[in-house]
Amino acid sequence: MTDAKNESGQLAWIDLTVNNAVEIKNFYQQVIGWREHQVDMGEYSDFAMMPSETDDAVAGICHAKGPNQDLPAVWLPYFLVEDLDAAVEQTRQNGGKCLTEVKAMGADKFVVIQDPAGASCALYQKGQSTG
Repeated sequence: MTDAKNESGQLAWIDLTVNNAVEIKNFYQQVIGWREHQVDMGEYSDFAMMPSETDDAVAGICHAKGPNQDLPAVWLPYFLVEDLDAAVEQTRQNGGKCLTEVKAMGADKFVVIQDPAGASCALYQKGQSTG
């Protein structure tokens, strides 16, 4: 995920998780003009997508397997929060629900939630640097 947006409440990233990531990645390359950077996931690669004029990734297109196997097949925005545990508690207290468990991504962590209207998004907390 990009470091360009570091403030709580900002849209930090957007992902699309699908069964046919290669085909869908190719679709967006043809339609939008994105370039790909493969992200090694072990037995397969997901894709960070970049506009043709920059090397800054703007979105991810991911396979619906491994840590992404339970994510919905929709464009999923990730909103930055300062305290993920507090945001999860507020989600539940305000009529929302968690669609996934809290997941680690390196030092970062995220959870997919659903608001009371049924819309989904992810809450994303950056890990604390130890340097």
